[in-house]
Amino acid sequence: MTKDNYSLTTDFILMGFTDNPDLKTLLFVVFSAIYLVTMVGNLGLVALIYMERRLHTPMYIFLGNLALMDSCCPCAISPKMLQNFFSKDRRISLYECITQFYFFCFAETVDCFLLAAMAYDRYVAICRPLQYHTLMSKKLCIQMTTGAYIAGHLHPTIHVGLLFRLVFCGSHQINHFFCDVLPLYRLSCVDTYINELMVLILSGFIQIFTITVVLISYFYILFTIFTMKSKKGRGKALSTCASHFLSVSIFYGSLLFMYIRPNSFKEGNNDIPVAVFYTLVIPLLNPFIYSLRNKEVINVIKRIVNTHTLQKNSSCSL
Repeated sequence: MTKDNYSLTTDFILMGFTDNPDLKTLLFVVFSAIYLVTMVGNLGLVALIYMERRLHTPMYIFLGNLALMDSCCPCAISPKMLQNFFSKDRRISLYECITQFYFFCFAETVDCFLLAAMAYDRYVAICRPLQYHTLMSKKLCIQMTTGAYIAGHLHPTIHVGLLFRLVFCGSHQINHFFCDVLPLYRLSCVDTYINELMVLILSGFIQIFTITVVLISYFYILFTIFTMKSKKGRGKALSTCASHFLSVSIFYGSLLFMYIRPNSFKEGNNDIPVAVFYTLVIPLLNPFIYSLRNKEVINVIKRIVNTHTLQKNSSCSL
């Protein structure tokens, strides 16, 4: 195809969910509520861990960073998505598109490594409790967290660099509610083989490596739990890991289906439902999964509420 036969595209139109006005209003209300609750829940958890000295342990440091990333992802996607429900011009520039993808990919990549770090932390806590403070030192915790952020930056940077080799022409309608690389590849009028190969290699490596860490950690954890003689000890250990295992299963299941499934680059019919799940629903659920099943977090919240109530009652009596 020669340059005379097509016009280059520098702007795109996000098609979103639907053109039905009534359904748009309903979805706007639902996704606005999800966005608000997600931000309050995750940033509230970050603030709680930051303010409470007793929660300055490796597990909660990882959890706080996970909550921060779970607020970063909706921040990159939801404002534009909500605006487009009632905007006549759903246009987004190539550079805005790339920026949105960068922060989305950054948050998801950091999440992968943080979940693996949390699995290793649970392994050390349950399988080698006497050596916990040696094996899971604050220095190692900081190194693992820093490594997660470095990987989170490098992964989208490579994809963004490769995006600039593509030429977008013809249709400029993205059949999605945010800018992901897969819908963009379908709009390219040049061969995207290298880009698709890098997605498979990098996403595959990140997910396989972190899933392997999680699976090996949980193999030893379950072996240790089922060899415990105390039923109370088994119950406590299982309760400690249940919230993390649930979050890992939901997160990796949706990512694997989206990026590693056969024909994921060519078929876009399942993109939106799966993307809603891992970009909006999982960040909404995580603070509740980790908080409601965590006695330490619940006790800290109760103490803060009780202190606030006592202070309020004292001021009223004065």
